[in-house]
Amino acid sequence: MPARALEPSGVALVDKPAGPSSFAIVAQVRRMTGARTGHAGTLDPFATGLLLLLSGRATKLAPRLVGLDKRYVTTVDLTATTTTGDPEGEVVELHEAPPALELDRLRGEIELPVPAASAVKIGGERAYRLYRRGVEVEMPVRRSIVHALDVIGRDGDTVTLDLCVSSGTYVRSIAHALGGHCRTLRRTAVGPFSIDEAHPPQEFELLTEEEVLARL
Repeated sequence: MPARALEPSGVALVDKPAGPSSFAIVAQVRRMTGARTGHAGTLDPFATGLLLLLSGRATKLAPRLVGLDKRYVTTVDLTATTTTGDPEGEVVELHEAPPALELDRLRGEIELPVPAASAVKIGGERAYRLYRRGVEVEMPVRRSIVHALDVIGRDGDTVTLDLCVSSGTYVRSIAHALGGHCRTLRRTAVGPFSIDEAHPPQEFELLTEEEVLARL
Protein backbone atom coordinates (compact mmCIF):
# COMPACT_ATOMS: atom_id res chain seq x y z
CA MET A 1 0.00 0.00 0.00
CA PRO A 2 1.47 3.38 -0.93
CA ALA A 3 2.62 5.57 1.95
CA ARG A 4 0.19 8.31 0.98
CA ALA A 5 -2.69 5.98 1.98
CA LEU A 6 -1.45 6.14 5.60
CA GLU A 7 -1.99 9.90 5.88
CA PRO A 8 -3.89 11.78 7.14
CA SER A 9 -3.84 9.72 10.31
CA GLY A 10 -6.26 10.00 13.22
CA VAL A 11 -9.71 9.20 14.55
CA ALA A 12 -12.79 11.14 13.46
CA LEU A 13 -15.84 11.43 15.69
CA VAL A 14 -18.66 11.57 13.14
CA ASP A 15 -22.37 12.23 13.76
CA LYS A 16 -24.04 9.82 11.35
CA PRO A 17 -27.36 10.97 9.86
CA ALA A 18 -30.32 8.63 9.35
CA GLY A 19 -30.44 6.97 5.93
CA PRO A 20 -26.96 6.02 4.71
CA SER A 21 -25.21 2.92 5.96
CA SER A 22 -22.12 3.20 8.13
CA PHE A 23 -20.10 1.78 5.25
CA ALA A 24 -21.34 4.62 3.03
CA ILE A 25 -20.07 7.12 5.60
CA VAL A 26 -16.71 5.33 5.71
CA ALA A 27 -16.52 5.52 1.90
CA GLN A 28 -17.45 9.21 1.95
CA VAL A 29 -14.63 10.06 4.34
CA ARG A 30 -12.20 7.84 2.41
CA ARG A 31 -12.95 9.76 -0.79
CA MET A 32 -12.31 13.03 1.03
CA THR A 33 -8.95 11.98 2.48
CA GLY A 34 -7.62 9.42 0.01
CA ALA A 35 -6.42 7.44 3.03
CA ARG A 36 -7.15 3.98 4.31
CA THR A 37 -10.31 4.29 6.41
CA GLY A 38 -12.04 1.95 8.85
CA HIS A 39 -14.53 2.05 11.69
CA ALA A 40 -14.85 0.95 15.32
CA GLY A 41 -18.45 -0.28 15.16
CA THR A 42 -21.32 0.35 12.77
CA LEU A 43 -24.81 1.78 13.13
CA ASP A 44 -27.93 0.62 11.30
CA PRO A 45 -29.01 2.84 8.38
CA PHE A 46 -32.06 4.18 10.26
CA ALA A 47 -29.94 5.04 13.31
CA THR A 48 -28.03 8.23 13.99
CA GLY A 49 -25.20 9.24 16.23
CA LEU A 50 -21.57 8.61 17.02
CA LEU A 51 -19.32 6.70 14.64
CA LEU A 52 -15.61 6.38 15.31
CA LEU A 53 -13.81 6.42 11.95
CA LEU A 54 -10.13 5.53 11.77
CA SER A 55 -7.95 7.12 9.11
CA GLY A 56 -4.51 6.19 7.81
CA ARG A 57 -2.06 4.80 10.35
CA ALA A 58 -4.69 5.11 13.08
CA THR A 59 -6.59 2.12 11.66
CA LYS A 60 -4.28 0.02 13.83
CA LEU A 61 -6.16 1.36 16.86
CA ALA A 62 -9.29 -0.59 15.90
CA PRO A 63 -8.68 -3.43 18.42
CA ARG A 64 -8.50 -0.83 21.22
CA LEU A 65 -11.78 0.83 20.23
CA VAL A 66 -14.21 -1.81 18.96
CA GLY A 67 -14.76 -3.34 22.40
CA LEU A 68 -15.72 -0.12 24.16
CA ASP A 69 -19.14 0.16 25.81
CA LYS A 70 -21.82 2.06 23.87
CA ARG A 71 -24.54 4.45 25.06
CA TYR A 72 -27.81 4.96 23.22
CA VAL A 73 -31.09 6.79 23.42
CA THR A 74 -33.94 4.97 21.69
CA THR A 75 -37.66 5.58 21.28
CA VAL A 76 -39.55 2.28 21.30
CA ASP A 77 -43.01 1.74 19.85
CA LEU A 78 -44.58 -0.68 22.34
CA THR A 79 -47.56 -1.62 20.15
CA ALA A 80 -45.82 -3.64 17.44
CA THR A 81 -42.92 -5.98 16.80
CA THR A 82 -41.30 -5.99 13.37
CA THR A 83 -39.13 -8.43 11.46
CA THR A 84 -36.10 -6.18 11.84
CA GLY A 85 -36.77 -4.57 15.20
CA ASP A 86 -36.91 -1.15 13.56
CA PRO A 87 -39.29 0.88 11.33
CA GLU A 88 -37.92 -0.65 8.13
CA GLY A 89 -39.22 -4.14 8.84
CA GLU A 90 -42.63 -5.70 8.33
CA VAL A 91 -45.02 -5.78 11.27
CA VAL A 92 -45.12 -9.19 12.91
CA GLU A 93 -47.58 -8.58 15.72
CA LEU A 94 -49.83 -5.75 16.90
CA HIS A 95 -50.92 -5.43 20.52
CA GLU A 96 -51.70 -2.91 23.22
CA ALA A 97 -48.78 -1.23 24.94
CA PRO A 98 -48.17 -2.55 28.48
CA PRO A 99 -48.98 -0.08 31.27
CA ALA A 100 -45.61 -0.75 32.90
CA LEU A 101 -42.27 -2.10 31.71
CA GLU A 102 -40.32 -4.93 33.32
CA LEU A 103 -36.78 -3.65 32.89
CA ASP A 104 -35.00 -5.56 35.64
CA ARG A 105 -34.88 -8.71 33.53
CA LEU A 106 -33.03 -6.79 30.83
CA ARG A 107 -30.34 -5.36 33.08
CA GLY A 108 -27.02 -7.05 33.76
CA GLU A 109 -25.83 -10.04 31.75
CA ILE A 110 -28.50 -11.18 29.32
CA GLU A 111 -28.87 -13.36 26.23
CA LEU A 112 -30.86 -12.13 23.24
CA PRO A 113 -31.18 -13.34 19.63
CA VAL A 114 -29.36 -11.32 16.99
CA PRO A 115 -31.82 -9.54 14.63
CA ALA A 116 -32.24 -11.07 11.18
CA ALA A 117 -31.31 -7.77 9.53
CA SER A 118 -27.80 -7.50 10.96
CA ALA A 119 -24.20 -7.64 9.78
CA VAL A 120 -23.56 -10.98 11.51
CA LYS A 121 -22.30 -13.61 9.07
CA ILE A 122 -24.39 -16.75 8.63
CA GLY A 123 -22.60 -19.39 6.57
CA GLY A 124 -20.16 -16.77 5.33
CA GLU A 125 -22.83 -14.27 4.22
CA ARG A 126 -24.17 -11.19 5.98
CA ALA A 127 -27.49 -11.89 7.66
CA TYR A 128 -29.11 -8.74 6.27
CA ARG A 129 -28.43 -9.92 2.72
CA LEU A 130 -30.10 -13.24 3.43
CA TYR A 131 -33.02 -11.38 5.01
CA ARG A 132 -33.45 -9.14 1.98
CA ARG A 133 -33.62 -12.21 -0.26
CA GLY A 134 -36.27 -13.76 1.96
CA VAL A 135 -34.01 -16.55 3.22
CA GLU A 136 -35.05 -17.64 6.72
CA VAL A 137 -32.22 -18.69 9.00
CA GLU A 138 -31.92 -19.43 12.69
CA MET A 139 -30.19 -16.45 14.22
CA PRO A 140 -27.59 -16.97 16.95
CA VAL A 141 -28.08 -15.85 20.53
CA ARG A 142 -25.61 -13.26 21.79
CA ARG A 143 -24.63 -12.64 25.40
CA SER A 144 -24.52 -8.96 26.31
CA ILE A 145 -24.14 -6.80 29.38
CA VAL A 146 -26.65 -4.02 29.96
CA HIS A 147 -24.91 -1.71 32.40
CA ALA A 148 -27.79 0.78 32.58
CA LEU A 149 -31.35 0.86 31.25
CA ASP A 150 -33.61 3.72 32.27
CA VAL A 151 -36.86 5.28 31.11
CA ILE A 152 -36.36 8.98 30.38
CA GLY A 153 -39.79 9.62 28.89
CA ARG A 154 -43.10 8.07 27.90
CA ASP A 155 -45.71 9.39 25.53
CA GLY A 156 -48.68 7.08 25.22
CA ASP A 157 -47.61 3.96 23.34
CA THR A 158 -43.95 4.96 23.01
CA VAL A 159 -41.19 5.01 25.59
CA THR A 160 -37.76 6.63 25.41
CA LEU A 161 -34.89 4.71 26.96
CA ASP A 162 -31.34 5.66 27.86
CA LEU A 163 -29.06 2.64 27.99
CA CYS A 164 -25.40 1.73 28.29
CA VAL A 165 -24.44 -1.66 26.89
CA SER A 166 -21.43 -3.78 26.07
CA SER A 167 -20.03 -3.78 22.57
CA GLY A 168 -22.01 -5.90 20.12
CA THR A 169 -25.35 -5.47 21.88
CA TYR A 170 -28.33 -4.99 19.57
CA VAL A 171 -30.69 -2.39 21.01
CA ARG A 172 -33.29 -3.65 18.52
CA SER A 173 -33.25 -6.98 20.36
CA ILE A 174 -33.93 -5.21 23.65
CA ALA A 175 -36.86 -3.36 22.07
CA HIS A 176 -38.19 -6.68 20.75
CA ALA A 177 -37.91 -8.21 24.23
CA LEU A 178 -40.14 -5.37 25.46
CA GLY A 179 -42.73 -6.28 22.83
CA GLY A 180 -41.93 -3.39 20.51
CA HIS A 181 -39.48 -2.02 17.97
CA CYS A 182 -37.07 0.89 17.82
CA ARG A 183 -38.72 3.88 16.18
CA THR A 184 -35.53 5.93 16.56
CA LEU A 185 -32.05 5.04 17.75
CA ARG A 186 -29.18 7.41 18.51
CA ARG A 187 -25.72 6.46 19.76
CA THR A 188 -24.60 9.11 22.22
CA ALA A 189 -21.27 7.74 23.40
CA VAL A 190 -18.57 5.16 22.67
CA GLY A 191 -16.42 4.62 25.73
CA PRO A 192 -15.08 8.06 26.73
CA PHE A 193 -16.06 9.67 23.41
CA SER A 194 -19.30 11.68 23.28
CA ILE A 195 -21.66 12.71 20.51
CA ASP A 196 -21.15 16.27 21.77
CA GLU A 197 -17.67 16.14 20.21
CA ALA A 198 -18.83 14.80 16.84
CA HIS A 199 -19.17 16.56 13.49
CA PRO A 200 -21.19 15.81 10.33
CA PRO A 201 -19.31 13.50 7.92
CA GLN A 202 -18.44 16.34 5.53
CA GLU A 203 -16.98 18.41 8.38
CA PHE A 204 -15.01 15.71 10.21
CA GLU A 205 -11.95 16.51 12.30
CA LEU A 206 -9.20 14.08 13.27
CA LEU A 207 -8.02 13.40 16.79
CA THR A 208 -4.40 12.26 16.87
CA GLU A 209 -3.51 8.75 17.99
CA GLU A 210 -1.92 10.24 21.10
CA GLU A 211 -5.09 12.16 21.97
CA VAL A 212 -7.20 9.02 21.57
CA LEU A 213 -4.91 6.74 23.58
CA ALA A 214 -4.70 9.28 26.40
CA ARG A 215 -8.45 8.91 26.94
CA LEU A 216 -8.56 5.10 27.03
